[in-house]
Amino acid sequence: MDKDSNQDLFKTLVNKASLKQDIYDKTLEGLRLFKHVLDQMNSDFQQAEVQSDNGRKITFENKYSGDFEIEVKFGGDILLFLMHTNVFEFSRDHDVMRTSYIRNDKTRSYCGIINIYNFLADSFKYNRVNDMGYLIGRVFINKDNHYFIEGKRELGFLYNDFGTNVLNEANASKILEAAIRYTINFDLLTPPYETVKIVSVNDMRHTLDEISLKTGKRMGFQFKQDLGADA
Repeated sequence: MDKDSNQDLFKTLVNKASLKQDIYDKTLEGLRLFKHVLDQMNSDFQQAEVQSDNGRKITFENKYSGDFEIEVKFGGDILLFLMHTNVFEFSRDHDVMRTSYIRNDKTRSYCGIINIYNFLADSFKYNRVNDMGYLIGRVFINKDNHYFIEGKRELGFLYNDFGTNVLNEANASKILEAAIRYTINFDLLTPPYETVKIVSVNDMRHTLDEISLKTGKRMGFQFKQDLGADA
């Protein structure tokens, strides 16, 4: 390999690595922005002092486990915001690849990802390791700090204009509100009888709260089917 060929190879390597590092930084900034907005929401919730009809105290709290995870607990639910540390590109068949925004600059299709999962709070409280969580949305962030969301109902329908959406504080607040509102309305369904009619001796040796039967909001239905029902 001659020197000119090496030079071209090294330039390609440096440019690609620099692009991915820029996107990583933007995605991390996005997660920190979510943290900032959640801290404000937590403060607003405490000051609002909204009382339940039966006088019970309802919690709204968030905590951070390292640099890449946010846990938000409200009522009987938990939302986990998990940032992937790698950078991805949309597949060639994805709708965003046909937009003028991407066609004008192919590097805009490289994104960091923040996944949003919904779990039952009791699953963590009682260490029910077999319980199910649901991916309700994922936020893609590119080098321009533009974002695109794939998700369910409020999340998926409101924030899919990749060419114009910029992840600022106002939009981060809208995303969080939509995720929380969707979770509040995403109710726990009784699991199908056939899936719970047989219980092992090992399960019955545990306390009721630790029983190893799977619990999830849509047990017995595949995620794709659930999308069709809720969207």
